[in-house]
Amino acid sequence: MSAPEPNALRRLAETLAIGAAGGATLGIPGFPAGWMSGSIVAVTVCAIAGRPVLFPNWLAMVVFVVIGMSLGAAVTPATVHQMAAWPLSLAALAVSMALLTASIALYLRYIHGWDALSALFAAAPGGLAQALALAAQCGADVRSVAMVQSVRVLLLTVIMPVVLASFAAAGTPPLGGRFGLLDAPGELAILIVACTATAAFFYRVGVPGGLIVGAMTASGVLHGSGIVHVSLPFPVVTASFVMTGALIGSRFAGTNLALLLRLLKVGLGALAVGAVVAIGCAVLVAWLLSLRTGDVIMAYAPGGLEAMTILSFALHLDPAFVGMHHLARFVFVSLLIPIVVRVLNRGKRAGSNDSDPR
Repeated sequence: MSAPEPNALRRLAETLAIGAAGGATLGIPGFPAGWMSGSIVAVTVCAIAGRPVLFPNWLAMVVFVVIGMSLGAAVTPATVHQMAAWPLSLAALAVSMALLTASIALYLRYIHGWDALSALFAAAPGGLAQALALAAQCGADVRSVAMVQSVRVLLLTVIMPVVLASFAAAGTPPLGGRFGLLDAPGELAILIVACTATAAFFYRVGVPGGLIVGAMTASGVLHGSGIVHVSLPFPVVTASFVMTGALIGSRFAGTNLALLLRLLKVGLGALAVGAVVAIGCAVLVAWLLSLRTGDVIMAYAPGGLEAMTILSFALHLDPAFVGMHHLARFVFVSLLIPIVVRVLNRGKRAGSNDSDPR
């Protein structure tokens, strides 16, 4: 494998420096999930301003595995005990996602005049890559779909910490007691090997968010069973938050500012509509099932699997609960969207035949 070009290394170094500066600006004063949110804002602003930000795929893969190790370390016996309520919550999630997708699609269709397919793909929560692929195949407005989806994830990741903290729905930092890295080198080796191998397997077989889900699964089993007690130190976790923020922000490189401003209003409206539905369903489910409200809100939020799971960890919520629900949501959307597309296309063909004068 050839070495990275010097220009690419300079761009990466600049991107990480921007992310670190932005993360420190919000993280040091104690802003909720500040290291990640600050990095997102700083890199996004610089990307839109024309700076050549860069976050290579190989580094993203490493970061996801490291974060998966940290997420799994949050698994406790209490988490295992609460899993009994997860099937009901997952069933309610399916209803919530159907309502959320329909409400956003109707908003885009009748308020902003979008065609039905573009509105559907822009409304689909998570699964951006699949939504864009289907949008391209069906002749939908791929650029607008990508922009509205990206704006929603960006705003969710920055706004959610403030909202949850304002309503005291965020968790509290865990108590100390985990071994440090140097206290248990054998456990650290087991953790790294198991998480890396599981992440690679999940990624290879095509599990959504396979790297982070695989590493989190292995880490959760090892920590939950008591085999491993070691946890990654705060500086490593903080660095992973900063790099995740830089990764999200770098996706806006080359964005057309005029188009972004035009679609920002659309994205804000879609986010507001989706937030009302998602939060309403989450609060109801949390009350009925006696679950922590912050966990359910984050699990039902229409953001990306990786971003929402990492954010739940940064807010001291239950990343296992949130990750499982977002994984289930991805599967649900993957099964539902193609069916809805076929129905819409059948309706369009029927309408076209009805209008045929022959």
